[in-house]
Formats: sequence, C-alpha cells, structure tokens
Amino acid sequence: MASGTFENLEIDRVGADGRVARITLNRPEKMNSLSQELLFELWEALHDLEADDSARVIIVRGAGRAFSAGYDLAPARGGADAIVRRYTQRDDQNRRLVMGVRTGMQQITDIHMYFWNMAKVTIAQLHGYCLAGGCELAMMADMVTAAEDTQIGHPGLRGLGTSRTGVIWPLVIGMRKAKELYYTGDSISGKEAERIGMVNYAWPKENLEAQTIALADRVALMTADHLAVLKLNMNRFYENMGIYSSVRSSTDMDAFGQFTSHSYAWQDKMRESMEAGTGLKAALDWRDGPYRNTEGVRR
Repeated sequence: MASGTFENLEIDRVGADGRVARITLNRPEKMNSLSQELLFELWEALHDLEADDSARVIIVRGAGRAFSAGYDLAPARGGADAIVRRYTQRDDQNRRLVMGVRTGMQQITDIHMYFWNMAKVTIAQLHGYCLAGGCELAMMADMVTAAEDTQIGHPGLRGLGTSRTGVIWPLVIGMRKAKELYYTGDSISGKEAERIGMVNYAWPKENLEAQTIALADRVALMTADHLAVLKLNMNRFYENMGIYSSVRSSTDMDAFGQFTSHSYAWQDKMRESMEAGTGLKAALDWRDGPYRNTEGVRR
C-alpha cells in the first residue's frame, strides 16, 4: 500500500524485507486526536493490511508530539465525522436520548474490537501523550511500547462517561492500580506503565522507534498465517474470560455516563468555554485543576 492513500494516516514498511507494516496517525496539528474520519480510515487500512500476506506485523504510532491526545471533541465537520454523531437523537425538549448515544458509541467500539481481533500481530508505539481515546486504542494492540516519559491515562473519566476498551486494564494490571487509575483519571509515565504491566517495554525516546522495529522484526520471523493462528489462540483465552461482553457492557456504561450530574456539569463547562472563544482551556482547567492540587497524596 502506498503512503499517502489516506488523509489522516501514513502507511509505510519497515524492518527486514518490509515485512513490518507501519501506520502513522497523521494529525500532528491536533495531537492526533481521533476524529471519526481518522478512525474509519484506520479501519479501512487495517482491513487492507490484514489481507496482505507480506505484512506480518503492524506498528501503529503517532506523528508529531503525541501518539494521540484522545477523541476529537470539535463539532462534526460532515462526511465520515458525522456518521456516528448523527445517532445523538433528542426528544421534543431537545434532551439527548441514551440509546442513540449508545448506538453511535458501539460503532466506534466495533473499530476497536476489530483492531483487537484482526489476524495480524499489532504493536502500539507510544510517545508524548497517550490519553483518553488514544489510550483506549493503544490498549487493543497485542503489544505496546512506549517512551519512558510518555503520559498514559484516561483523564476523560473525570468528566464524561467511562472508558470503553480501557476496561481491559484489569486483564493487564492488578485490581488496585486499575481502580486507582479509573477513579482518578490520573496518567502515569511509560516507565511506570512498564513496571505495572500496562506496556511491554518503555525505552528512552531516542531509542523508541529502532527498538520497536527490532521487536516487530523479531515477531515477524514467522509467517503471517502462523502468527495469526497464535494470536487467535491467545485471544480466545482472554475472550473466554469475558473481554467481548466486558467491552460491550463498558460501552453501554460510557453511554449512560453521559447523563450523570457530573457529566452534565462538564458538558456545560465545555459549551461555555467554546462560546467564550477560549477553546477547551477553561473547561479543562475546571476538570483537571482539583486533581493538580491533590497530587501530593501519591508517592
């Protein structure tokens, strides 16, 4: 597949004999925020690479300063960006209806779950920020590498809904830490994420790309079809532990979480901030400010 096929992605080949495909999320000016255009392009690119036997392993990384800072919160621009948002039905008093929100969210969850279960070994390569929706996407990869100073977490839990695919944290880290990260929305460094098992490796930023390619090359010593069988066997164990039902249920909770008093307060602050012309800065200060004042409780 030639680079430049997509508006929001770049595709190239690395490693020995080009057997490692690499997808770069390419919205650096937006810190690779996950617009629906980007997500549906990713879905198409992953399908294309799944059908390509010469691609044995797929690396997903981000351009610029971050892997991804999360979902794109800007108003829909039409096209693919409105595909899911159109399901936000309202009643005759202009109140949002939960099942419409849920339907739209499940469509995005379908993309994440395809990334989880596709017949290729995948590696998420993290640097800068890997937050909210970016963290949800990364957690669906088979393996994860990170720069030591990467910030990984889900601050969106502090204001709007829950984390969907982030609920695999209980499968990869212990219950106590999973609950702490979930209840606070705190971020941790790549180095700490390696210590608790959230990522496979954390390396100095300057070594991240070369080391990730070397890891992918090592995995890619076997053929794509054999790796697919190994992946299917491994995933079945986790799926029998309930990952599909858990992620689907968590998406339902994400939809329900849009309608709590705290979520409504956050939505009001977002709207006020946008109307004041300050972007999301004031809203983010309202959401994250109280947590900055309590950072001393953690060692």
